[in-house]
Amino acid sequence: MDADPGRRRSRAGRLRRFGSALLCGALLVAAGCSGGGGDPSASPSPSRTSPTASSSPSLSAAASPGVSATAGGCAGGGPALRQGRNTIDYGGLRRVYLLALPRGRGPHPVLLDLHGLGSDAAQQAAYSRLPREGARRGYLVITPQTAEGRIGWTLPHAYGPDDTGFLTALLERVERGACVDRRRVFAAGMSFGAGMSAALACAMNGRLAGVAAVAGLSIVPPCERPAPLTLLAFHGTADQVVPYEGGHPFQNSSERRGLARLVVLPPVQDSAKGWARALGCTGEGVSAPAPGVRLRRWTGCRGGASVRLYTLRGAGHTWPGPIEVRRLGSTSRELDATKVILDVFDAAAPR
Repeated sequence: MDADPGRRRSRAGRLRRFGSALLCGALLVAAGCSGGGGDPSASPSPSRTSPTASSSPSLSAAASPGVSATAGGCAGGGPALRQGRNTIDYGGLRRVYLLALPRGRGPHPVLLDLHGLGSDAAQQAAYSRLPREGARRGYLVITPQTAEGRIGWTLPHAYGPDDTGFLTALLERVERGACVDRRRVFAAGMSFGAGMSAALACAMNGRLAGVAAVAGLSIVPPCERPAPLTLLAFHGTADQVVPYEGGHPFQNSSERRGLARLVVLPPVQDSAKGWARALGCTGEGVSAPAPGVRLRRWTGCRGGASVRLYTLRGAGHTWPGPIEVRRLGSTSRELDATKVILDVFDAAAPR
């Protein structure tokens, strides 16, 4: 038995990193199989009045009617940014992203909106509604897409296209081309996109003022000492893809169960506690902001950081709000994650 606590912690860290690498590979392969269990953004329920994937580029444009380009930077002179679908070359690949531009001269906060496994930028824009609602509040919203032929993001230090570098380059392009507030840059995502958003809090250490993770906080562990930021997460207790109580993912898919046995996720609440510890939080409280919703909030954190976990009783692997994806479980209607995310980011401390 190892009597050295430091050695045990180091070994535990290596195991968590190894688990994250396994998770990346296993989830990417598993999500490529046929059948249910992928990310909900790929198929919003047709029974609801909601934008479809094919309508998402125009949805982005609707965020600020009449805006087609912005002058470069606050002083001008940078590359013009055009609303809707755009491309950028990075790492030898042509990458696709959508832009929703707000009205006004700025400086504007910036929000990355990351899609989940098997989804794409247009579907995420429609499902999250962050481009439309964010632009209405003055955010410049970037909805990027994974590289062609890939169905998921490459987590930092994992094999594949350098998505951390791509997203960094994309932010730099936007900062050169529009009048933005570089101290108010945020990331949000669904499922594996939520995991990637949380990973960026460490990989872009100090650049992000806030991260919102919907149904995916437990996919990646927190780093040891992240820069202070605002972190909020949403997770349903009946999630069968990324289980709330931890364990193997894809619990509702018999054909993916073999690969899922390679991965063991921690309980979501443990992940939130881990972030609170890493951010030096000293206070904790519980409230009920809506029926069936429990908010656990950690305060007194280093540098004005904060951590919030919204637990949604009976909800599945879904984005809380008006759009339903029945095959992935119940959707909480008592809370609109899009509104909560923007409200929290509006109040977040700049970095």
